[in-house]
Amino acid sequence: MKQTQFGAKGWTPDQIGSLKGKTYVITGANAGAGFEATRLLLSKDASVVMMNRSAEKSAAAIKKLQQEFGRAVPVSFVRMDLAVLQSVRDAAAEVLEKAHNIDALICNAAIAQVADQTITVDGFESQIGVNHFGHFLLCGLLFDRIERSAGRVVVVGSNAYKMGLKRIQFEDLNFDTKYSAWNAYAQSKLAQMVFAYELQRRARAANKSVQIQVCHPGASRTNLIGGQTSFATKIMWKLMSPFAQSAEKGSWPEVLCATQDGLHPEMYHGPTRFEMVGPIDARPVEKVALNRDMANRLWELSEHSTSLNWSF
Repeated sequence: MKQTQFGAKGWTPDQIGSLKGKTYVITGANAGAGFEATRLLLSKDASVVMMNRSAEKSAAAIKKLQQEFGRAVPVSFVRMDLAVLQSVRDAAAEVLEKAHNIDALICNAAIAQVADQTITVDGFESQIGVNHFGHFLLCGLLFDRIERSAGRVVVVGSNAYKMGLKRIQFEDLNFDTKYSAWNAYAQSKLAQMVFAYELQRRARAANKSVQIQVCHPGASRTNLIGGQTSFATKIMWKLMSPFAQSAEKGSWPEVLCATQDGLHPEMYHGPTRFEMVGPIDARPVEKVALNRDMANRLWELSEHSTSLNWSF
């Protein structure tokens, strides 16, 4: 399929005008694509609130940004561990105190390829716990503030959603019977995307002035493949990484979704060459991510699991 909206060269940050007066909240922003998205938004005069787990790494990231943009650069940090729902609740309350407007919440943080089954304190397999349930709760808690700003929710998915089992394994969500790092990761990214398109439908039906956009970074040189992955996965990624794009380029799809007008609903944005590298543009999404029965079941499960009554 040819590029659908931005031409042969795709979308680039040159298309962003001044973002002065706008505030963006980004999860997982102290390294990788999240950090590069922060840099890019700050370069356009926006304010950024970083939501990260590590205070130490966040302080180092802010110091680096101050060296580049000056001591007065409008970036701040809120500590949040997406694997702990109470941490998400506390962090959301702090964001609401700090940010009077939220022009976009960018759900960038993720973990991937966790070699051994790990269960969060709230009882979730770690990848779906961090990637989906933590973000579901955060989006719900910040949604009214985002709507007040006529803002956006940006969900960073992955083309892994159409790999693995290609379904949400409701009967064994935590893979207790047979754990697979890859299948659990693919399920978590599918859950994120199914949630995003369902949120898009519900917000539109309720005439909410919030856009929900989905993107994916393609193959980017970030720290997503980290210490919890297997040795074989690390070796495979080391062999592949020379062919991947930079973390900066990997940040472009989420910045596009947070700032660009006229985006297509029910598509996702990212690299168009095998959905791995190349020009950034809209891509069609497979039907599994738009399955409404699965979406409704996931929504009900997510409300119950996070103790969030999110009605429209």
